[in-house]
Amino acid sequence: MFQDQTSTLFPTPAATDFSNQLTIGDIDGDNDLDIIFANGGNFFNAGNDQPTRIYRNNGTGTFTDVSQAQLGFNGLVRGVELGDIDGDGDLDMILVQDFDRQPHLFNNNGNGVFSDVTNTQLPVMELSSSRAQFADIDNDGDIDLYIASGQNNRFGCGQNKILINDGTGAFSDETALRHPLENLCENMDVSIADIDGDFDLDIRVGNRASNSRLYLNNGAGIFTLSNNMPNDSTCYSYDFGDVDGDGDLDLLGANARSGSSAEALFINDGNGSFTDASNQISPNPGGDDDNDSKFLDLDNDGDLDLIIASLSANAEKIYLNDGNGNFTQAQNLITGIADSSLDIMVADLTGDGRLDIVTAQGESGSFINRIYINQMGAIDTRPPRIITTERPASTDSLGSYPIRVAILDDMSSDRGFFTQDIILHYDIDGGVEQAITMFHSGGQIYRGLIPVQVSGTTINYFVTAVDFAGNMATGQSQSIAISELIFNNGFE
Repeated sequence: MFQDQTSTLFPTPAATDFSNQLTIGDIDGDNDLDIIFANGGNFFNAGNDQPTRIYRNNGTGTFTDVSQAQLGFNGLVRGVELGDIDGDGDLDMILVQDFDRQPHLFNNNGNGVFSDVTNTQLPVMELSSSRAQFADIDNDGDIDLYIASGQNNRFGCGQNKILINDGTGAFSDETALRHPLENLCENMDVSIADIDGDFDLDIRVGNRASNSRLYLNNGAGIFTLSNNMPNDSTCYSYDFGDVDGDGDLDLLGANARSGSSAEALFINDGNGSFTDASNQISPNPGGDDDNDSKFLDLDNDGDLDLIIASLSANAEKIYLNDGNGNFTQAQNLITGIADSSLDIMVADLTGDGRLDIVTAQGESGSFINRIYINQMGAIDTRPPRIITTERPASTDSLGSYPIRVAILDDMSSDRGFFTQDIILHYDIDGGVEQAITMFHSGGQIYRGLIPVQVSGTTINYFVTAVDFAGNMATGQSQSIAISELIFNNGFE
C-alpha cells in the first residue's frame, strides 16, 4: 500500500542531514501540505550546525527544497512545530535546539517566508530541548508554548518551560507560576490534549529516564501532577488517539512499556485515568528501538490503525485495529527498508484523499528522510467526529462568549488532524445565521468567540468541521440565554 518514492518526489538529500523531527502544514496558503525537517546535532555531542529544511509541495506530492530562500536557519535543532502565534491566519514556527542553545521563533509572512523574531518575542533562555508544542493553555484565544528541556544536552535534567503569549506573538516565561517545579531527565517528547473532557489542554511529557509525567490543567493554565497513569520506561514519544471509539483520547508510547522497551498502550476511562493495555498490541516483543508512532485509519473502516517508526535494524511496522483497540501487525503494507527513523507523520501529500507517510531519520546506520505514497489504500470518505461542544458558563473578559469544541478524525499528528474549515455557526433569536472561523487551541480542541449580545436574547449555535479530504460533519445545535450568562457572571 505504501510505496517508497523518495528518489522521485523528494529533492536530492544532503548526505550530512541528521533529522530529528518533522512537522507538516500548509505554510504558504496554497491548500497543499508542506514539510519541515528539524536538523542538527549528533547523538551525544553537538556536531556541526545544519540547515532546517523546508520542502514545498507543488500540490501533487513533488517537493522542492526552499530552505535557504524561505528560512535560512542553521542550528542544532531537535524540534520544530507550527502554529499561528499572532492570529493572522498563517502558520508560524518554533525551533528548539539541543546543547544549551536559544530556541528560535519565526513569523510567517503568509507566503511561507519566515522572519526570525526571537530577539523581540522570546525570552533569552539557553536550553537543551528535544520538543516544543504550541497550545492555548490559558484559554484566552492565543497559543502559548510548552518546551521540554534538559541541561548540557537533552539527556540531562532540567525544568520544562511554559511561555505565555500576550496575543501578539510575544512570549514571557511564566513557568514558576504555572508548572510544578521539578527537574526531569532525558526529556524526549511533549504531547498536548484534553484528556478528561473539560476542554482544557493537559500535557503528557515522555522521558527516556522513566520519569514521564502527566500534568492536568485547572482551566486557567496552571498545572498539577496526575498520578492516574501507569508506569513507563525508556520512552521516546507519545501519541494521542481514540483507539476504541469511545470519544476520549488514549495514548501510545513508543518504546515505553515498563520493563521491556516494547510499545505502551494506555486506555483512557474518559476522566483522565489510564490503564495499561499494552498486551492488546500483537506482537509487541520489545527490543526494536522504536522512536515514534502515529495513528491513521488506513482502511477507512472508522477505527485508528497504527504505524511505528523503527531505528536501524527494522522497517516501519503497521498494525490494524479491530475497532476495540486490539492491534495486530500486518505484513507487506509498506516498502520494507531497514533505515534509521526518529520521527514519523501521516498526511495526504498528493491530494488524492489517501494518507501518505514521511519519516525523519538520523543517528545511526543508513539514513535519508523518506516519503511513502499510499497508492492502493482506501480514500477517506468518513467525516470528522464532533465529540462535544462547550456551553459557556459565563462571558470572557471581553464580554464575548468563548465556545470550544472537541473534534477527532481519521489520523493523529502533533496538531490534531488536518482540516479545511472548522466553523462556528450562530444566530440571535432565530435571526440571520452568522459564521465564525474557529482556531486550533491544541490537541483535539478548537475555539471560537461569539460577540457580546444584549441581555434577554438567545444565541443558537452549532459547529461544522471539514477535514482535509472535504468530508463534513455537523455538530449538535445548542442554545444559551444571555440573561443567564450575565447572571452567572455576576453582572446582574
